[in-house]
Amino acid sequence: LETDNWMIQFNNLSKEPPYLVFKKKYEDSLNANQKNIEAISIASYSTSKKEVNARYVNLKIVEDNKFIFFSNYKSPKSQEFSAHKQITALIYWSSTNTQIRMKAYIEKTSKEFNSAYFVKRDKKKNALAISSKQSSPIDSYETLQKNYELALQKNNLSECPDYWGGYAFKPFYFEFWEGHDSRLNRRETYELQNGEWIHGFLQA
Repeated sequence: LETDNWMIQFNNLSKEPPYLVFKKKYEDSLNANQKNIEAISIASYSTSKKEVNARYVNLKIVEDNKFIFFSNYKSPKSQEFSAHKQITALIYWSSTNTQIRMKAYIEKTSKEFNSAYFVKRDKKKNALAISSKQSSPIDSYETLQKNYELALQKNNLSECPDYWGGYAFKPFYFEFWEGHDSRLNRRETYELQNGEWIHGFLQA
């Protein structure tokens, strides 16, 4: 996870109810000084290994009704997204004791979108994206550092490589969990059915 520039960017946010609830809970947590506010856990399914995997990524953009993060397209999670396009996403903001669960379908963003985003990023981050074969074995941490330094010196750090880019997921289910000391936790749901968001509540 990156540790700087940690605010989530909202572009032309959908006016549908769950997106407005998401934005309000984000603002409440941001105002409560939530650390790592863009950290989001993404769970995917490996069809080859018949196992579920989860990892934290940085949620960078919410555009209209899609949530966007970036990754190496050759990473294990990318292979899992290609084979099984349904994912689960989970956020927890401790400052407001808020948990947000989403079920969604995921797809790659366009090459044009990736290039436009990449050129605006810090060049050191781009050097890491260029130099790292994400999640592949390596003989030592020192080798990883060496590859990074070489990329920093020799590569065009404004040119987005084909193996790096964004993923956008579009939820069809939201659960907004609000924890209370009484354990009477508030669980509010929105589920997309036939193009309409059905609003409901779950028992704590």
